[in-house]
Amino acid sequence: MVTLKSYIKAMDYSCEERFAQLPAQKKILMVGNVAEAGCDVLRAGLRKEGCNVFAYAGFDELDKAALEDATLVFVLIGGIPVQALYRHVTALVQRARNINVIPVVQYADQEKAATLLELGCVDYLLSPFSESQLSALLRRQEYANAAQESFVSCSQGGRRLLAMAQRVSLTRAPILITGETGTGKELMARYIHRFSASPDAPFIAVNCAAIPEQMLESILFGHEKGAFTGAVTAQPGKFELANGGTLLLDEIGELPLNLQAKLLRVLQEQRVERLGGRKEIELNVRIIAATNRDLQRDVAEGRFRSDLMFRLDVLPLHITPLRERKEDVLPLARRFIAKYAPQDADEDLLTAEACRALLQHDWPGNARELENTVQRALVLRNGLFIQPHDLGLAAAPVAEPQPERSAGLFAESGKAALRASGKWAEYQHVIDTIRKFDGHKTKAAASLGMTSRALRYRLNAMREQGIELNF
Repeated sequence: MVTLKSYIKAMDYSCEERFAQLPAQKKILMVGNVAEAGCDVLRAGLRKEGCNVFAYAGFDELDKAALEDATLVFVLIGGIPVQALYRHVTALVQRARNINVIPVVQYADQEKAATLLELGCVDYLLSPFSESQLSALLRRQEYANAAQESFVSCSQGGRRLLAMAQRVSLTRAPILITGETGTGKELMARYIHRFSASPDAPFIAVNCAAIPEQMLESILFGHEKGAFTGAVTAQPGKFELANGGTLLLDEIGELPLNLQAKLLRVLQEQRVERLGGRKEIELNVRIIAATNRDLQRDVAEGRFRSDLMFRLDVLPLHITPLRERKEDVLPLARRFIAKYAPQDADEDLLTAEACRALLQHDWPGNARELENTVQRALVLRNGLFIQPHDLGLAAAPVAEPQPERSAGLFAESGKAALRASGKWAEYQHVIDTIRKFDGHKTKAAASLGMTSRALRYRLNAMREQGIELNF
C-alpha cells in the first residue's frame, strides 16, 4: 500500500491558475524560529497577499486570545529539536481544531514534513519558496475550506484524512476510498473532485451493485446502435460522460469478474470502446473507486482480480467509522439540523441530554444513520428543542448479572424463551437461533416470534453492548 511518505514528493505545488480566483486568508500566525532568514520573507509575502501577520517565538505564547479568528498557523521548524517539534505540533493541532497548521521546511527536511502531516498538519511550504508558490498555498487552503460541504471532520484523524485528500486530489492517479457503509465515501469523492477539477467538470457516479450485470457493461462503456437487442440508438457510456472530470465507481467490490478485466484494460490504456463499436475513444478521466469490502480478502478468495486491485489502490484513503471519531458526532448533527431546518439554523436545538445520547450511541450506520436520526427528531420533536426521546435511540443498557445457562432454556422456542431469563440468556438464544438457520435472519426471526425489523434492532442493541455477532 502506498503511504503518504512515498508519494509526497511527487505533488504538484504549481496550481496558481486553479486557485487564482479565490481570496487569501486574513489573520495568519507564525510560530517557532522567527529569527531565521525565511521568517522575514514569509512575513513579507503574507502581507503582500493582504494578510495580517502575527509572529510568536514560543508555542506557549499561542493562547486562546492569539488563536482567536486565525485561519492559518505557519510553524518555522528550523532549530527545534525533533521530538519537541512533534510534541508541540500535536498539541497545537488538538487545541486549535479549526485552524490549519502548516510547517515551513527546507528541502532536506521533507521526512519531517511527512511526519508532521501524519500528526494533523494540512499542508507544508518548502523553503526557499516563490511568491507564486506561497500564493497558491493560501488559495489551496481557502478552496479546501469551501470544498468541504457536508463532509464534516473535527477529529484529529479526520483532519489528517482531509489533508491527505487534498494531496491526492492534485495527482491524476486512481484513488481507492474504503470504509463502512454510511461513512461518507461519495462525499469524500465529491470533495476530491471539487478540490481538483474546474467548476464545470463532470462528476459521474456509478453504483456497481445497483445495476444488473447484463446492463452494467453497456452503462460503463456505452454501445453503438444494433450492438444488442433493444439498442435502437447509440449511447455513450459513463466513462465518456465523465471525460474531463471524475468517475466514481461505487461498490467496486461488487463488479463481476468478467467486467473487472475490461475495466483494467480501460484504466491501463485510457481508452474505451463502445459495445458493437470499432473506434477507440480517448479518455481524460480521474477514477475514484469506493468499497465497504475487504478487497485483499476478496482477492485471496478469488472474487476480485489482484491486478485490478493494485491498479486502483495507488492512493488509498480509509474513512474511519463514526464510533471511532466521536468528536465529529455533534458537529455533524448540527450540520444536518441546518440542512433540514434552515429556519432554526441559528439556534442550538440539541439539549445537553440529547448531546449525551448522541455521543453514547455507537452509530453502526455511521453518518447516514446519524442524518436519518436527526431528520426524524426534527419531525417528532415537541417544541423547539430536541430531547433524547425525540432521537429514538436505544437507551444505554444497564448491566445485569449473567445467569447460568439452563438446559431447559434453549429447548423452548419463540418469545417465551426470550422472556425465560435475563439479558445474557436472551442474547445467547438469539445468536444460537441464527446459527441454527445458517445465518438466515428472516427464518431466525420467524422462529423467535418477531419481525425481521425487530431482529435487526435487537442485533444492533447487542452490538452496542460489545457482544460479538459471529454467526
